[in-house]
Amino acid sequence: MEEKIIKALEEGGAMRPGDIATAAGVSKDDVTKAIKKLVADGKVFSPKRCFYDVKK
Repeated sequence: MEEKIIKALEEGGAMRPGDIATAAGVSKDDVTKAIKKLVADGKVFSPKRCFYDVKK
């Protein structure tokens, strides 16, 4: 799951959770849960409200 989200963000840039879910082919609820973990792990950050991107 996390790999799909990171790949979608690398390919598409900063996106909202719904857009990430569409790009990764998973449910929005799953993306929301995984994003929280990725942010806590320091792999993903929020450049502006409701958007997420991969730390480079």
